[in-house]
Amino acid sequence: MAAHRKSRQRSLSGNTARTAATLALAGAATATAFDGTGHAAPRLTPAQVKAKVDKLYQEAETATQKYNGAKEKANDAQRRVNSLHDQTARKQVKLNAAREALGSYAAAQYRDGAFSPAWQLALSRDPDRYLDGAAFAERVGERQAGTVSQVRLQLREIEQLRGAARVELTSLRSRQTELRRQKKAVTTKLDEARELLDRLTPRERVEVTGDDTMPDHASRSAVDVRLPLRQGGSAAAHGSGAEAPGSRAAAAVAYAYQKLGSPYVWGATGPNAFDCSGLIQAAYRSAGVSLPRTTYAQINAGRRVSRSQLQPGDLVFFYSGISHVGIYVGNGQMIHAPNPSAPVRVAPIDQMPFAGATRVA
Repeated sequence: MAAHRKSRQRSLSGNTARTAATLALAGAATATAFDGTGHAAPRLTPAQVKAKVDKLYQEAETATQKYNGAKEKANDAQRRVNSLHDQTARKQVKLNAAREALGSYAAAQYRDGAFSPAWQLALSRDPDRYLDGAAFAERVGERQAGTVSQVRLQLREIEQLRGAARVELTSLRSRQTELRRQKKAVTTKLDEARELLDRLTPRERVEVTGDDTMPDHASRSAVDVRLPLRQGGSAAAHGSGAEAPGSRAAAAVAYAYQKLGSPYVWGATGPNAFDCSGLIQAAYRSAGVSLPRTTYAQINAGRRVSRSQLQPGDLVFFYSGISHVGIYVGNGQMIHAPNPSAPVRVAPIDQMPFAGATRVA
């Protein structure tokens, strides 16, 4: 039987190998095209970018209000910690003084302790005078006993203050952790929105942010804004067509007009930059009215009014989570700090989902 030799496989030549590799890559590219992977994402239209950016800004605003609330609580906790430390330090000074007095008294007793009262009486050249002195010493002893009681009381009070300070410090650290978490949430959303906007042309960016509306409002002079409101509280002088209900509301509206064109900076309360609730707080602070820091608290800071009852100076709130606020200026318009891509400006109140209104002055 003839032996069969195993056929030897021929190695691919250089040209053949390159051809095979090319075909393999072409096949992979074809497969990739069919399964939808490996291609750059289609470019979003300005309308799609606007929808995404608006959603990101709303989420960032919600996180901003939570940040503002956490910051307010952290500041309160810090003030309580500082106050407890101050109280502890003052009581420690008193305690040290009482201890020093007791130490002097104890040293004197030790020095005079070699003679018993009987021997001191027997050896005294003036027994009557000694007896008077002994009665005085007894009274001094009673006072020293009172000092000892005060020292014990002060020690207990100091320990209580230190315990309270430890509790507040734990609370403060918790608030600071929450603050960092909310800050990260805000910055993440804002960075995502910024990246989307950076992909647009200048013309598309204007279309998305609406920034071309600003110059007409920002060009109003300070005299145009301030004078009519200071004299008569009239918001009509600013094109609102309505009167503010009082001098404080008028002053708040005047302040808001003065800040047109100011940049939006999350967490800011003025005087040169604001977030939405920071602008409202600053406007009413200028009118002598103290408002809470967050939208959640501001909506409960006055009397609720319906949309049909709105007057200049009323606070108008938006979204189901009460995450945005503006100050009503009349004629269906408000002044608000929208988001980082748009400065403080006048806008219609039907621009966002209306959630309620409050009159604070």
